[in-house]
Amino acid sequence: MRIRIAAVGRMAARSPEAALVEDYLTRFAQTGRALGLGPATVAEVEDRRGGGKPAEAALLSRQVPDGAAIIALDERGRTLSSPDFAAALARFGDQGRPEAVCLIGGADGLDPALRDRADLVLSFGAMVWPHMLVRVMLAEQLYRCATILAGGPYHRV
Repeated sequence: MRIRIAAVGRMAARSPEAALVEDYLTRFAQTGRALGLGPATVAEVEDRRGGGKPAEAALLSRQVPDGAAIIALDERGRTLSSPDFAAALARFGDQGRPEAVCLIGGADGLDPALRDRADLVLSFGAMVWPHMLVRVMLAEQLYRCATILAGGPYHRV
């Protein structure tokens, strides 16, 4: 199962966050390959017309292929342990989903209509995180999921 991170906004190519995302997604690809997970890619969208959340939702929706599982990152979502998140990814794969698309909204979050389409609404806690940092946290958790599913000790990754 392929993984796509679809996010509003552009990350500077040489930023520390971009380096971390690249590192974790490379680790994910290496660990997940034997499990049928990966590769993971990042698709960035940008609403240059200022249409707000509905316009961002339309751009993000274009990144979701037919049959893909949708994972929406939202502060109102469920907080899962790393093993539970890994189990959710495994379930999507067992359902025959060809891809899981993780959606990260812009500064104002995801449009409710898009969030309501999600198979899983996930929160990284009650705190609000900068969306560039959420990309790093998500990439690390994807790598951790692959490690858990491969039988590795997830807390020592």
